[in-house]
Amino acid sequence: MRFERREHRPAALVVAAPLIAVAAALAVAGVLIALAGAPVLEAYWKILTSAFGSRLSVTETLTRASPLILTGLAAAVAFRARLWNIGGEGQFYLGAIAVAAASAQLFDGWPSAAQIPLLFIIGAVAGMLLLLVPLWLRLRFSVDEVVTTLLLNFVSLLFVSMLIDGVLKDPLAFGWPQSEAVDAAARLPKLLARSRLHIGLVMAVAIAFAIHFVQSRTVFGVRSRAAGLNPTGAVFAGVPLGRTLVIVAMISGGLAGLAGTIEVLGVKGYVTSDLSPGYGYSGIVVAMLANLNPLGVVLAALFTAAMFVGADGMSRSVGIPTYIADVTVALSLLSMLIAVFFTQYRIRR
Repeated sequence: MRFERREHRPAALVVAAPLIAVAAALAVAGVLIALAGAPVLEAYWKILTSAFGSRLSVTETLTRASPLILTGLAAAVAFRARLWNIGGEGQFYLGAIAVAAASAQLFDGWPSAAQIPLLFIIGAVAGMLLLLVPLWLRLRFSVDEVVTTLLLNFVSLLFVSMLIDGVLKDPLAFGWPQSEAVDAAARLPKLLARSRLHIGLVMAVAIAFAIHFVQSRTVFGVRSRAAGLNPTGAVFAGVPLGRTLVIVAMISGGLAGLAGTIEVLGVKGYVTSDLSPGYGYSGIVVAMLANLNPLGVVLAALFTAAMFVGADGMSRSVGIPTYIADVTVALSLLSMLIAVFFTQYRIRR
């Protein structure tokens, strides 16, 4: 028995791979739910109804999906060009603290029409800069960006913690370590009254369509795919590899920084050390579940958000830990990696 690379990947198999991966993950997680002493079908039904069973649950799921779409796109764009950006979490926090500081210190009193676009730019640039450092180390000294981007997550979080417990600490927070609140004019408009759902969701989906167009219809999209498929061959074909990777890093880091921006401006209004429940790391799972497809990222982010939101209701109803959601998402990633492998290879006797 041997593995043989497919000359062509059937479209049906590519589409079915994420569905098979999710189904396999749910089946394995169902065994864990049964071992915990809970009825499996009832537990999954509670996850579904807790995520989509009411107006409140639907809006909460969509609110959680908004930053996941952006961090998923950040990972997908980078991974397609074989730039292993594991630093989405740090870029998320740096974008968040940059917009919080700018709104409170620089743009206080500015109108929304002027302030919000500038804050988007600031948040994106903060994320870009954090990823350009590991890329420079890779291009100049061949340093593995997996290590540098991962370690910068911890550096960024400690840096943000220092700021919100120091120079940016809100004096009205009764000693709680959080940044000053952003200006009221900087808050993003709500899509629905009496909910946390904001216009950042629309922006995230629009960006997904824009990236899909860029990757499938532009010269830069072809170059980034070529850089990911075969860097040596891409250079031989005339692709400016260094410049292409710099642009990819700017897009990827900027998207992760935007995720932190919309979370501050749309939901929280300030920065705390627990602002992100792991959006940067979950974005990697979202990107892999989507097979690095920008439009698939939207659906994968919705699935991941539904698991996290639904797990809370399921835990209260059937009395099992919410960590089942984390396990299911992790199993989905592992299943997806196996499924992607078999879309590229077949077994030959």
